[in-house]
Amino acid sequence: MAVPILDLKRIHDPLFEQMSQTLTGVLQSGQFVLGAATETFEKNLAQYCGTPHAIGVSSGTDALLMSLMALDLEPGDEVITTPFTFFATAGCIARVGAKPVFVDIDPETMNIDPVAVEAAVTPKTRAILPVHLFGLPVDMDAIGETAKRHSIHVIEDAAQAIGATFKGKHVGGFGDVGCFSFYPTKNLSACGDAGACVANNDKINATLRSIRMHGESSRYHHDRIGGNFRIDAFQSALLDVKLPHLETWTEARRSNAARYAQLLVDLPITLPQEVPDTRHVYHQYTIRVPADERDKLTAHLSEQKIGFGIFYPVPLHLQQCFAYLGQEAGSLPNAENAAKQVISLPIFPGLTDDETQQVADALRAFFK
Repeated sequence: MAVPILDLKRIHDPLFEQMSQTLTGVLQSGQFVLGAATETFEKNLAQYCGTPHAIGVSSGTDALLMSLMALDLEPGDEVITTPFTFFATAGCIARVGAKPVFVDIDPETMNIDPVAVEAAVTPKTRAILPVHLFGLPVDMDAIGETAKRHSIHVIEDAAQAIGATFKGKHVGGFGDVGCFSFYPTKNLSACGDAGACVANNDKINATLRSIRMHGESSRYHHDRIGGNFRIDAFQSALLDVKLPHLETWTEARRSNAARYAQLLVDLPITLPQEVPDTRHVYHQYTIRVPADERDKLTAHLSEQKIGFGIFYPVPLHLQQCFAYLGQEAGSLPNAENAAKQVISLPIFPGLTDDETQQVADALRAFFK
């Protein structure tokens, strides 16, 4: 039998009646954008994340974009980030007219290297945008110390990491703003596009809420340029149904990861790390294999009907749209090596022991 990379049906089926009733309630309310459903979800999300405020928005990309807009960046301002991430991280920096400054990753965690961040700070640096990649928190002590030393902002890209913690504190709560994605593949997923910002003070909360509504300060009065970044009530309501189950789903992911660690321990591959003081939520279970073996291995997995993903095959500093930055091949070797070596295996809640065994057997057959 095939093992999918993700099966949302297994997650949704037990909640189908509750989700259906909730959607009916929204239909009956007549409030389809923001409204009471969004207010309830925002309150519960802020409580879960341990932040004073949560702002439901239209997507994880828009959460990043809004957060950068809130900094009032100017052309030539620099934002330091990782090249090994989804495109939106750096795309949003460029969209607000700032310059993405890509620095290399830690070869062990594949997260941004705090030492490289410190070395990249210039008088033009306005912010650091770390990414908690695949659900593993960045060392936020080191990032925070650099930000404080140079009086610059921190925006956390926690799109893949809701529920992850660093030293007992939820990611998203360390910087000025934390950004989450609820795209259908995420650990907490909407049935369509949705996202959220979590804000750590009243001022940034007010700014983000204004930006979400075209920069309104009051009805039809605009103090700044914003956009239409509002979350739909349907998505808010569905997310609020699913939020109480997130911890159970996270522990299922962690259990699957622990099982893989036992099944794959002696194979010539690099497994994801459990880093001290962090709680990895395994949005992806990403292994590394020798670059010259990856294409052959993915072909083998396809033959064995094992789902997999490659996130991300081309680091951002080598994308054509960022060629103007002048960072050529070889400039960020750790990111470039990771991009050639990574494969993500099925890890979703509902994955059975038989299926993890099937994945492990397929890998063993290949390397044998």
